[in-house]
Amino acid sequence: MATRPDTDVAERPDPSLEAAAPVGARARFRQATREYGPALAVFGTVRLIAFATFMALLSKSGEYATKTPRYGGGKHPWDVLLSWDGWWYQQIALHGYDPKLVPISNGPWAIEQNSVAFFPLYPGLVKLVSAVTGLGTFGAGILVSVVTSFVAAAGIYALANVLIGRRAAVIAAAVWGVFPGSGVEWAVYSDSLFVALAAWACYFVVTRKWLAAGAVTFVAGLNRPTAAALAAAVGVAALIALWKRQDGILRPLAAMVLAPLGFIGYLTWANWRMGSPTAYFELQRGAWLHFFDWGAHTRKVITSVLFGHTDYLFAFPTEDLIAVFLVFSLPILIFLLIRLRLPVFLLVYTAVTLVMVLGSQQIFGNTSRYLLPCFPLFLPIAVGLKRLSRPSLAVTFSTVALASGWYAGYVLFEVGVP
Repeated sequence: MATRPDTDVAERPDPSLEAAAPVGARARFRQATREYGPALAVFGTVRLIAFATFMALLSKSGEYATKTPRYGGGKHPWDVLLSWDGWWYQQIALHGYDPKLVPISNGPWAIEQNSVAFFPLYPGLVKLVSAVTGLGTFGAGILVSVVTSFVAAAGIYALANVLIGRRAAVIAAAVWGVFPGSGVEWAVYSDSLFVALAAWACYFVVTRKWLAAGAVTFVAGLNRPTAAALAAAVGVAALIALWKRQDGILRPLAAMVLAPLGFIGYLTWANWRMGSPTAYFELQRGAWLHFFDWGAHTRKVITSVLFGHTDYLFAFPTEDLIAVFLVFSLPILIFLLIRLRLPVFLLVYTAVTLVMVLGSQQIFGNTSRYLLPCFPLFLPIAVGLKRLSRPSLAVTFSTVALASGWYAGYVLFEVGVP
């Protein structure tokens, strides 16, 4: 039977422990710096080049000064980062939700837009950071997005390092920083937060940390509805683990059950507050003309762009042309992704995300942004680029980062709608 230790001895700190704790913490920090430092440094560099180019183009054009702050304008070039969806996130952070369905008869819209279409995690974090730091919602939103963009880069690196090796993993993190649509990574948008959660959830699945994978996917479900693809992937991975009897029953089963509860919970709350079991989808369709149409809108836009027509909904010729080129690259990337023989759940996650994006009517030019969560597609790109020397990679990514400031920043925010 254990005896109670002497009070004086128990309360006296052990000098060896006092000395060891800081050393251990410093050692862990140095290890993390060595492990993630190169990927984060490369990501930060290419993102900074792209962001500076974006701001320079805005200043040169001066168009931001002719538009309202809500729709791509403001007093300063950087005010554009709070426009479009950023305006809605700011309203939620400041005023919360006001769930309702208000019918209107104005053009193609059948229902008045309201903030319930936007999931709560990101604006909730913006409100929290604003309260803690004293920053306004604009500064807090940018801070959350920038920090989580680095967390996303670290997650993509960690996942890729397990699957395709360290050098290619660093390159994959850089691809995340210049991918079409990456302009929203440092804006008041929820995309960086979602990709951070999704990348780490996938890493936890690969490393068989089931409870962490389920919990992170649950949280991701409070951020964007596309978490349904992530939950499906975690569910498939858990079923495979159960079938192979790799990790027992409880942990994979818990991950599978927990994963979808975030977005299911928010949709249930939104539908209940608006008084209909399909209210959220009615809101998306009637207020934003965003609904699943089995790819009819995507086919119409691609056909129109190929023949030089603009007789389709939400026509933004430059933005749409970039999106068409991206869609045409997808079969190649998917083929190369399959050849890498990655875990099945990553293919499921990518496939479901692609179906949700390309199978829906929405602003087609935003396809480049909607596909940001498809980070598994970065892996074959990284594998191909890892053969280049460091000088060649530096020239390649610097050039692409400059271009990214135009196509992922200026085109999205000023020529189109992000």
